[in-house]
Amino acid sequence: MRTAALVLSLGVTLSEAGSARAEQFMPIPDKNAFLSTVAGKDLRLKGYGPIVVRLIVQPDGEITGRGLGWDVTGAWRWQDGYFCRDLNWGGSDLGQNCQAVLVQGQTIRFVSDQGTGDHADFALQ
Repeated sequence: MRTAALVLSLGVTLSEAGSARAEQFMPIPDKNAFLSTVAGKDLRLKGYGPIVVRLIVQPDGEITGRGLGWDVTGAWRWQDGYFCRDLNWGGSDLGQNCQAVLVQGQTIRFVSDQGTGDHADFALQ
């Protein structure tokens, strides 16, 4: 009962949850694969309610969007198999971080600190 309530609160049916477990996150190996995954799509991170972060990663190296009501701007490059980005969020410099990138269906996962840190999963819209 508790598991069903959690799954439903996340907006996923039980059959979708089962298929998500069967499908593994796969690493994105290079810049071309990354661009073909994110090109023309919004990256959306949800919290416990409405979308809290929306990003657009442009092929020219620009990042734009909004997070918790503040503008997000930045730049990115692909370096040594990692997505390396510099971000500014609402006037705060978040600095540079090179991240491993994985994909599972319509979800893209960024793992900080070259794949050894925290991760964030974004829906590809």
